[in-house]
Amino acid sequence: MSKRVWLITGCSTGFGRELVKIVAEKGEIAIGTLRKEEQIAELEAINPDLVKGVILDVQKQETIDQTAQIIEKEYGRLDVLVNNAGYGTLGPIEETSEEEIQRQFDVNVFGCIRMMKLALPFMRKQRSGNILNITSIAGLNGFPGVGIYNGSKFALEGIGEALAAETKHIGIKVTNIEPGPFRTDWAGRSATYNAATIDEYNETATKNMESIREVSGNQIGDPVRAAKAMFEVTTLDEPPVHLPLGGSAYKRVGIRLKEFKEEIEKYKYLGKPTDFTEEELNEMA
Repeated sequence: MSKRVWLITGCSTGFGRELVKIVAEKGEIAIGTLRKEEQIAELEAINPDLVKGVILDVQKQETIDQTAQIIEKEYGRLDVLVNNAGYGTLGPIEETSEEEIQRQFDVNVFGCIRMMKLALPFMRKQRSGNILNITSIAGLNGFPGVGIYNGSKFALEGIGEALAAETKHIGIKVTNIEPGPFRTDWAGRSATYNAATIDEYNETATKNMESIREVSGNQIGDPVRAAKAMFEVTTLDEPPVHLPLGGSAYKRVGIRLKEFKEEIEKYKYLGKPTDFTEEELNEMA
């Protein structure tokens, strides 16, 4: 088999940049997307033979189409898509503007769908491929001050699960990657902060936003180790649909599962008896 071809979005820094390095180290081809022409040379310097930088904005379909044409012309295949491009908007839901909400979903959700639609024709033709969606532990838990970001990642989680079910039988494997806090620019220059002005949110949204700011640059998660785990999951015969990354993520998932189960059981007396009874169904037959 020829070298696998990867398409990784958002490669200027963070997970994307580290993953490009790992892919090249493994002798595979990494196409990394960037939004500025001046970033291309620096990315390709990682390994001029195996790394190619392309200009792509997940909000602009024409750049996606151009990238698809490059892949078809130069490689004729696409083996791995990594939906890494995205950002976080922080702020109380009530105080986040409609414009910012739409931008958050356009980048984090619709942008990822556009990239899937780029990749899937290649992968269906090959009857193989991996799609990694970089969601977040925030795609499994809602947090104050992060609600709109939560919503975008919850959406991507559901889309990834459904796509995994739709394509498994033709050899396409989909994994939602769910990082906890990692030492990237996510909470720094990449984030958009919408300061709360309503006092009632001081102890919830504002407090959590401040704690996120304070930890930025000192997170426990190592992006290099994360990139290695992402590479490794694409080599598995049966990769998981969900892969949390980092100890904090696994702790939070454990808490969430426990709380969810307890809540469901506690109020089952209200929700479960809402079906038609057997007698009623027989009468309607």
